[in-house]
Amino acid sequence: MTRYKLTIEYDGGPYFGWQRQKVEPSIQQAIEEACEKLDGKLPRIFGAGRTDSGVHALGQVAHVDLIKDIRADKVRDGLNYHLADHPITILDAQLVSGEFHARFDAISRTYLFKVIDRRPKLALDKGRVWRLPVKLDADMMHHAAGILLGEHDFTTFRDKRCQSKSPIKTLDELAVTRVEDEIHIHAKARSFLHRQIRSITGTLVEVGMGKLTAQDVANALVSCDRTMCSPVAPPDGLYLMAVGYEK
Repeated sequence: MTRYKLTIEYDGGPYFGWQRQKVEPSIQQAIEEACEKLDGKLPRIFGAGRTDSGVHALGQVAHVDLIKDIRADKVRDGLNYHLADHPITILDAQLVSGEFHARFDAISRTYLFKVIDRRPKLALDKGRVWRLPVKLDADMMHHAAGILLGEHDFTTFRDKRCQSKSPIKTLDELAVTRVEDEIHIHAKARSFLHRQIRSITGTLVEVGMGKLTAQDVANALVSCDRTMCSPVAPPDGLYLMAVGYEK
């Protein structure tokens, strides 16, 4: 058996998330079936993160064990050939040690959430950015985001179905910037709670609208009360950008 580390780009719109489902299509299933066509046996792929339905990736990482000893670039090209009908691309394939694990060896995960605050509907980017028809104050959003940096109990921003053993996480980066008519929310941590970024984004957007203040965000955080969270942002606009590992 030979282990490969895969770096993957995908449009999450047509799928019910990364994780294989009993009936609905998933990204994991599509790649596993491509591996079966390449290798002759259906393997199991282990991803660095289980992105939700509709969430995209520019730098998801996974590992897979193949029976055949295939050159890494041939694995990349072969999988892309069998994924031709899917909006999924293997950007890179690398031979790695059999001890490498895409999920457990990851030391950071970086996400980007794109919001566009314009009234006209989207003609080209529907499903790839969250459109709001009102102008947002990105500076106020960035100020409020600073309150969430560091280690906290993020119960307020944790989905009730979250399976994490602890609500305590450390946000290493959380920044809000305006890029022309888009607002970008960057988040980086070793790991995240289920829907944590979408929950935080929904709250920061209400700050940008003037419905909440930075103090309201601080109060919501320390309350450890899910009902204090604003409506959760949709998956449109959320991207897994990169997964970090020790060199």
